[in-house]
Amino acid sequence: MPSRRPGPGIAVCAAALAVLLLAAAHTAAQSGPTHLNRMIERLAAGEVVFGASTTNLSLDNAQALATSGLDYVYVDYEHGPMNFETLRTFLVGMIDKAAAVSKGSPQPNVTPLARFAPYGREQAEWAAKQGLDLGLMGVIFPSVETRQQVLDAVRLMRYPPRPDSPHPEPAGRRGVGARVAQWFWGVPAAEYVRRADVWPLNPDGDLIVVLLIESAEAVRNIDELLSVPGVGGVLIGPSDLSNSLGVARGSAETEAAIQTILRACLAHDVPCGITAGADQIARRIEEGFRILGTGGLPGGLTASAAAALQAGREAVGRE
Repeated sequence: MPSRRPGPGIAVCAAALAVLLLAAAHTAAQSGPTHLNRMIERLAAGEVVFGASTTNLSLDNAQALATSGLDYVYVDYEHGPMNFETLRTFLVGMIDKAAAVSKGSPQPNVTPLARFAPYGREQAEWAAKQGLDLGLMGVIFPSVETRQQVLDAVRLMRYPPRPDSPHPEPAGRRGVGARVAQWFWGVPAAEYVRRADVWPLNPDGDLIVVLLIESAEAVRNIDELLSVPGVGGVLIGPSDLSNSLGVARGSAETEAAIQTILRACLAHDVPCGITAGADQIARRIEEGFRILGTGGLPGGLTASAAAALQAGREAVGRE
């Protein structure tokens, strides 16, 4: 028998359905998050964020962390081997298409960052450039101690400014070559360049510069460090900080230094972070910490990290 061709009524209905689907997709995209960086989205709204570090860059761990309920995860390349091909695989593993379809945006639920091996005094520009071009949404700079080191960190994460840029300084020096990054972010090249700037210097930026404060000199210079435009957050490293001070990690001197850093962050309106267990996290949030680490993760959430995350979420009233 000859096949039956659809009548004009069916064709009209199909066309109308296609238009409705396109309109729905456009509405979802328009109502999606302003930032692709969820960590920045929460911090810009004055919220607290929860995260962890990992040296396990397997696909299984990437998938587990992408759906963990954390706000950010950072790859610890300071104490783990730096392998950028493995980093690319890890970032691919963190892509959650179901989450993107649900929210109508390519914004990942968990923001990927990395902490690289070179210290501030060693000029980490090449390492950060490699990571950014693969899709990282932020870099943690270990052991920064001077204003110049912070200025260099901000500049290496920014593209050179256009003549009409409303945020020309500190002038960026990042080279163009982010084909893989724009694919991971899920945006066209021009949109990536627009978004790939540091927050809060650029309120629309989706890259975050995080300083790791872990020496007595950095504590002495903390106000000077935080005066550099473009610093998005601070993490405190109590172990190295206490070693630099020549005291035990749990000593009163170490805690005094931690509180000095926190006060400076509050005065400069820079989110301050520290790692805390389930028994400490509510107190740290009450003190004013807004970036809370739950520990290192060898593979998915550990029991202690899950307990800290749950305690932190309860402390801020987040379901």
